Amino acid sequence: MLIAADKFKGSLTAVQVAEHVAAGLRRAAPGVGVEALPVADGGDGTVDAALAAGFEAHEAEVTGPLGAPVTATFALGPDGTAVVEMAEASGLRHLPAGVFTPLTATTYGTGELLRAALDAGARTIVFGVGGSATTDGGAGMLAALGASFLDDDGDPVPHGGGPLTELTSADLSGLDPRLADVPIVLASDVDNPLTGPKGAAAVYGPQKGASDEDVTTLDNALTHYVGVLEQAIGPRAAEYAQSPGAGAAGGIGYGALIGLDATFRPGIEVMLDVLGFDAALARAGLVITGEGSLDQQTLHGKAPAGVAAAARAAGVETVAVCGRLELPREALAAAGISRAYPLTELEPDLYRCMTEAGPLLERAAEAIARDCLG
Repeated sequence: MLIAADKFKGSLTAVQVAEHVAAGLRRAAPGVGVEALPVADGGDGTVDAALAAGFEAHEAEVTGPLGAPVTATFALGPDGTAVVEMAEASGLRHLPAGVFTPLTATTYGTGELLRAALDAGARTIVFGVGGSATTDGGAGMLAALGASFLDDDGDPVPHGGGPLTELTSADLSGLDPRLADVPIVLASDVDNPLTGPKGAAAVYGPQKGASDEDVTTLDNALTHYVGVLEQAIGPRAAEYAQSPGAGAAGGIGYGALIGLDATFRPGIEVMLDVLGFDAALARAGLVITGEGSLDQQTLHGKAPAGVAAAARAAGVETVAVCGRLELPREALAAAGISRAYPLTELEPDLYRCMTEAGPLLERAAEAIARDCLG
């Protein structure tokens, strides 16, 4: 049995999910072979998944979203593949509880983290984006890597998305030359454009504390940012703004596409490749995937859907564990998941379900063993 589940957000990491599921399987069926391959889709937990697969941890002190230093980790594989997670440097996790700074949060530290990966000898970078506190279109990241964004007085514009309204000139010629020789894969489950009603500010700004007025300010600022970049590098600046993934993580996807020549791919597909999923799948008779909530979002590029699709293509059955289930059986089947085991069926109280997720997962895994092994 191959456990390839994502985190249960707010309860367990993907590694912990795998540990509890494995414990339940082994208790119910002591002789069963169990292999764990924690997965992620480019968002929070992507570096942890790479580390669990044997990558080496590297730490760097970088600029956090509020400007204060934070310690961020990236993962480096033996073949020179680095897994860099923008949330490690510029994520909501670095904001004090209840504090949001939607107009001024910066991705500068993410640029510093990418530079640290280059310094460590990365030959390919998988750039996971998600969980960001920022909506600056990746301007901070690009500035940390050598780009120039100046106002009317010739001074660097302040950090954050809001101040981009003051931008009058942009110059990407100073970007770290090593970037030209290192392929970068933008790994995300978000395919939104940069601006407009489905853009970074409108869709994700409110999650980062943006009011309606802030959303308008940020969307206008990002539109202006694109216009200035268009003057600097030509029409591709506007074309990339509408590309799938440009709106990922507050528009850092756009910065990666326009400045780092990144290639956009669904995060779970990238991570399955990086983690060696195909080799593990070839040894499996059953795949157990999952995440905290199996819902409509799951069907749009989230880890369980990617795992199930890959397993179905290989002719291997997939079941899922989850905190709560909000998909009908037909939708699960269409996604390649034959059955789901929600923890809320074992513990209806949501608070207890989240705080006791580990033991409940073990009970769910025992049920999987009974159902699938006879």
